[in-house]
Amino acid sequence: MSAVTERVRALRYAAARISLTPLLVRAGIFLTVLVGLLLAYPSQVLLGRPLLALVAVAVLPAVGPRRVWPTFAALVTVGGWLVATDGYGRPIALWRLLAVAAVLYLTHTLCALAAVLPYDAVVDPGLIVRWLARAGGVLLATFVLGVLLVEVGRLGGDAGHQAATVVGLLVAVAVAALLGWLLRRR
Repeated sequence: MSAVTERVRALRYAAARISLTPLLVRAGIFLTVLVGLLLAYPSQVLLGRPLLALVAVAVLPAVGPRRVWPTFAALVTVGGWLVATDGYGRPIALWRLLAVAAVLYLTHTLCALAAVLPYDAVVDPGLIVRWLARAGGVLLATFVLGVLLVEVGRLGGDAGHQAATVVGLLVAVAVAALLGWLLRRR
């Protein structure tokens, strides 16, 4: 019983010391996961109890960004996308695909930030702005490249899909090579 009392006391102490910035980062995690789930799942699934389950999935990475919950939320989001496209026959729209990819990336980067921020950290707002600006730059470059690859896929009829696949593979190999070079450079 004393162990439970001690844990409750530690939780109250931590709740009293929490600062605004880490709390806002965790709120951002919750919102990005929830938006991703709402974009991925078909509207027929979002009515009633499944919506409560999806809200619970969105809370988990906000509470435990260092644990498995961000990966779990990403898998649930991708599963919703697959259910919507395969199970409910929703056509794949580029804007929805880019939006789901953007919130998945924002969730990932916000969880990485929250994982290193203690609850009682005093953080310069410039740090958060730089962090989000860097994420915005990555998203912009990804969107431009994605749209270009879609346009390459439309060229040449059925042969265009093969060209887009080859270009996509070349980009993936180039990114892997760049990451390997950056890792060795350290």
